[in-house]
Amino acid sequence: MTTSDQPATLRERKKLRTRQALADTAVTLFGERGFDSTPLDALLEQVEVSRRTFFRNFRSKEDVALTAVKQLWDVYLEVLDGTKKSGPLIDVFLDAMLTTLERMDEDWYRRFPLTLRLIADSPALDGYTLRHCAEVQAEIARRLDGQNRLELRLLIEFFVATWRCALDEWLPDCVPGELPALLRRSCSSMNSALSLSFPA
Repeated sequence: MTTSDQPATLRERKKLRTRQALADTAVTLFGERGFDSTPLDALLEQVEVSRRTFFRNFRSKEDVALTAVKQLWDVYLEVLDGTKKSGPLIDVFLDAMLTTLERMDEDWYRRFPLTLRLIADSPALDGYTLRHCAEVQAEIARRLDGQNRLELRLLIEFFVATWRCALDEWLPDCVPGELPALLRRSCSSMNSALSLSFPA
């Protein structure tokens, strides 16, 4: 959650605290014991919540483990909706992600690197992440309806690839202020990357 999205009512704040406790404990517990080898009940015992409470907040063990990833893309879609649609689309995509990163709070920047390491260590979680990413890409294309479908899909794929390359460079140190610069560099390298060829 971003700092501007604090809930107003006591009930909403209590629900948020439960979600945050589950998300924080999940990345720590799964990081220590392994995502695939840690049952959901171990998380529930740590946080002292029932299965019913858990499933009111999350759909699955994968869902809670990927809280930081889903927060990022939820905010990104909101930012993209409010972004002025003019100029090259790649610039629109980049500016929206840079704005998104500015909106993420310290708690997110602490949890996100832990989440990335969980994904890297778990084939099951990696597969779940890829499915979620595909859903986000389809949603971006849907919201930008009217563009050439094939070209738009390719551009979204290219942008997501530049994002992943920036994340690869960001790990393992994960200094929060370095990620925007790495993303800018990754995006600026796209054209030269597409023109690469074998030596004559």
